[in-house]
Amino acid sequence: MHFRFLGTGTSAGIPLIGCREPACACRSDDPRDRRLRTSAAIRFTDASDRERTILLDCGPDFRAQALAAGLDRCDAVLFTHNHVDHTWGVDELRRFNAVMRAPIDVYAEAPVLEHLRRVYKHIFERDLNVQDSFVATLIAHRLEADRPLELYGLRFTPIRLLHGRLPVLGFRIEPVPGSELARRASRDPQSPFPLAYCTDVSAFPPESWAKLEGLRTLVLDALRYRKHPTHLTIGQAASVAQRVGAEATWFVHMSHELIHETTDAELPEGMRLAWDGLTLGA
Repeated sequence: MHFRFLGTGTSAGIPLIGCREPACACRSDDPRDRRLRTSAAIRFTDASDRERTILLDCGPDFRAQALAAGLDRCDAVLFTHNHVDHTWGVDELRRFNAVMRAPIDVYAEAPVLEHLRRVYKHIFERDLNVQDSFVATLIAHRLEADRPLELYGLRFTPIRLLHGRLPVLGFRIEPVPGSELARRASRDPQSPFPLAYCTDVSAFPPESWAKLEGLRTLVLDALRYRKHPTHLTIGQAASVAQRVGAEATWFVHMSHELIHETTDAELPEGMRLAWDGLTLGA
């Protein structure tokens, strides 16, 4: 089971268009400082030896991310929230329909499903299109916070997070107890699961902390040094990581203020900046 960071950047991506800052990640020659919009992919073999790929969000850089990762299938997409940098790659899913000759399940909370149906009316109300054309075939499913979802031997527990005043989801991801995937993970010291994916967060409701216990891996929002109304700063993220106590914490959704080499060197032990293409469990 592999967890790949498809993108690790903030909503504008890094480098920023038109950036003139003299000292920032936009000026860096380090490939880890080139950041597409934040999303991830979980790739694994299920109990029947079938390859599976599950996406966490599908943003505007998804086509480039899929090509870089060599993705050739998509079994499901789980959405954290409805912002552009997390949903505006949905049209690209049609290629997986063509390759797999099968529909794709998408999972999100009710307001996010409403957003997807509005933005992608040509997909979800295909019969109203003026002429038939090559569009994705998606099956929408409603998620609810705290209600686990099981897919191909993996359990996804939606975690309520706050992105400023907007309620969004994170996910606790782990093999279903007693499953073949769980047995494999227990024998694999490199397995990153249980893993919690918490991008685009500025606060955790009290009831959400329990879902962050016993993690091997925490993936956590860390936008910049300066305070922001809807994201954790690097200092706030480090404090959250210390409270959670995962074996490893990887920060994502980073702005151009965070230069990889210098910021990484300042972080406490067990915490690091992720980068596009980083694969855990490989």
